[in-house]
Amino acid sequence: MSDALRKVVTGAPWEEQFGYSRAVELPNGTVLVSGCTSVVDGAIADGGPYEQAINSFNVAFGALKQLDLGPEHVVRTRMYITHARDVEEVGRAHKELFDAVRPAASMIIVSGFVDPRLVVEVEVEAYRPDFTEGGAA
Repeated sequence: MSDALRKVVTGAPWEEQFGYSRAVELPNGTVLVSGCTSVVDGAIADGGPYEQAINSFNVAFGALKQLDLGPEHVVRTRMYITHARDVEEVGRAHKELFDAVRPAASMIIVSGFVDPRLVVEVEVEAYRPDFTEGGAA
């Protein structure tokens, strides 16, 4: 099996500032996508919890696309929200995006994010189904 990790760097300011990759593909075909927020073109996109969830997942999908994967490859999601009142809106966004996929999912209430205008952050894990010994097929 190959020991090489594939990494996705998008140029988001916090990636460089804090020293992380947007996504990392492990040698076994598992892909881990870092926490994604509703930052589009360097600015926080307008909208409430539903819109922030959609934007955040789209950031994650962009990272997956760089590894030739899509939402259908997602096997786990984590949604971090700052208010219990946002559960329904964030859940609605998740259902729209993943109803056919049905990944394992968690929604966790946290005290806040790096910018108080953000109310949602998401993480996704995906799996490359055509993974073969020695690397991706």
